[in-house]
Amino acid sequence: METIYTKNAPEAIGPYSQAIKAGNLVFTSGQIAINPATGNVEAQDIEGQSKQVMKNLAAVLEEAGCTWENVVKTTCFLKDVAKDFAAFNAVYSEALGGCKPARSCVGVAELPKGVLVEVEAVAVK
Repeated sequence: METIYTKNAPEAIGPYSQAIKAGNLVFTSGQIAINPATGNVEAQDIEGQSKQVMKNLAAVLEEAGCTWENVVKTTCFLKDVAKDFAAFNAVYSEALGGCKPARSCVGVAELPKGVLVEVEAVAVK
């Protein structure tokens, strides 16, 4: 196993790694809307937070030698599915380009640092 780390994504805010590579699989931890340059959540709306999340996730994947084309599954967590699902989908779709990995999207009561969205991925390298 190999620990994946990049300064282009936020530091872990707990006892976990940004990602782990096991064989040809890459498992990312959930990424939230922390700007890695400042360590702060700057965007307050779903669009801005979703863009930061996808940017952070792309940086972790890149460090592991992957792109969105390597991603086989994502899990997305939204604080308010009824309100934010369509706006999140628009940002998610744009970030992934033509890639359409398998996906689960679930509503949750709370996310770290009070954010609105978190996304994790599994990729095959």
